[in-house]
Amino acid sequence: MEIPPKSPDESEKSPQSKELITSNTGSTLCMSSRSESVWTSASRSKWDIYHKPVIVVSVGAAVFLLGMVITSLSCFLPESKDVFKMCGPAFLSLGLMLLVCGLVWVPIIRKKQKQRQKSQFLQSLKSFFFNR
Repeated sequence: MEIPPKSPDESEKSPQSKELITSNTGSTLCMSSRSESVWTSASRSKWDIYHKPVIVVSVGAAVFLLGMVITSLSCFLPESKDVFKMCGPAFLSLGLMLLVCGLVWVPIIRKKQKQRQKSQFLQSLKSFFFNR
């Protein structure tokens, strides 16, 4: 004869099940996520939003101008031309790449901000109609 297994009491539950019951997975998930939460509606200044693309554009423009100066020096200085001819185009291309990446980043941020505002608006409408 077999004895049927007993149902576990509160004291006999495994530590994993206790952890699952008592953990606050929802709050820790939102706090640990890298992106901004939809529920936080703290308004941010324009500098907080656009400071990274502005820095990338500024650095890109500076490196591009440095590349132009180095490339033009290879035309005017006869000695050590090879170094100028190698470094000039490298700085030109790196600066242009950073410049374009920063300029493309701005419309992406604008689109993301519009989507976030639209999402918050739709969420408030949903809560208004379904919480009655």
